Amino acid sequence: MSLIGKQVEPFTAQAFHNGEFVEVTEQNFKGKWSIVCFYPADFSFVCPTELEDLQEQYPALKDLGVEVYSVSTDTHYVHKAWHDHSEAVGKIEYFMIGDPSQKICRIFDILNEEAGLADRGTFLIDPDGVVQAVEINADGIGRDASTWINKVKAAQYVRQHPGEVCPAKWQEGAETLKPSLDLVGKI
Repeated sequence: MSLIGKQVEPFTAQAFHNGEFVEVTEQNFKGKWSIVCFYPADFSFVCPTELEDLQEQYPALKDLGVEVYSVSTDTHYVHKAWHDHSEAVGKIEYFMIGDPSQKICRIFDILNEEAGLADRGTFLIDPDGVVQAVEINADGIGRDASTWINKVKAAQYVRQHPGEVCPAKWQEGAETLKPSLDLVGKI
């Protein structure tokens, strides 16, 4: 079942953020744009490359008013240990949420039940706490965080300009479309 257009359900979790343990809930997603990036496990192989790449895009995402949250079924304690021992993960400035109960993974329908781990899923959430975009990859396929810059810009544009939509490969400043009877069969 698609989560697009659905409100994020309530949860409470512990996260590691900027050297501290903090509580995070679905309320953290309200009032600003959020990217939630699920990954299988700490101290693994593809995951640190993805999280480091996401950190490299973090300043650009922050400039767009986006907060970033990574989530795995590891605890916030394991996130801290990984942060302290991995050069790649040690760079991370965004929230690293622990989901050992697997509740958040289930809310986002991203739990690989057999493995007990999260699949590779990325979710864009609007300031109302509603999911606007989803990307899910198989375990062996790493993601490119830079692709989320244009997705965020498009989602923000559409939110600010009701009645307009962004076509494929849309870039900020490019033309958009206004769906209407006049356009049917002309694109």
